[in-house]
Amino acid sequence: MNITFNVALGRTAYYASLPAASDGLVMVPLEAAGLVDDATMRDYDDLQALLAGASNEQTGMGRKPLTGVTATVDDTNDRVNLDAADVTWTAATGAPIGAVVICYDPDTTGGTDADLIPLTKHDVSMTPDGSDFTLTISDFARATSTA
Repeated sequence: MNITFNVALGRTAYYASLPAASDGLVMVPLEAAGLVDDATMRDYDDLQALLAGASNEQTGMGRKPLTGVTATVDDTNDRVNLDAADVTWTAATGAPIGAVVICYDPDTTGGTDADLIPLTKHDVSMTPDGSDFTLTISDFARATSTA
């Protein structure tokens, strides 16, 4: 299941389209063991709080910056589709992953996990075995109006 974090509701498209010089979106893999349920996950307001809970970052694969991020207005379906280039981990190792979280990083040149705002969480089941792993991204989020 995919979720949008409460703190990011209404802001995901904005963060994805920011043209700041040193900001960006980053994908953080989470270990399968210890993942909290979606109802708990969506209440975290920053990555530091998320990782202070029962969920753990899978550090063997590492974080990946998202590239080729686009925000496309879809007037036919009354939404904005957010997409990015696929992400590849070379010679992936470490514990099995159960999800990835896409975060907005306001300063990719420094800062802490407390600065990273979690936007979306995506269930991913993968056990690293030393081979390359590519995660295909297709519209990682859609923002719609509820009015």
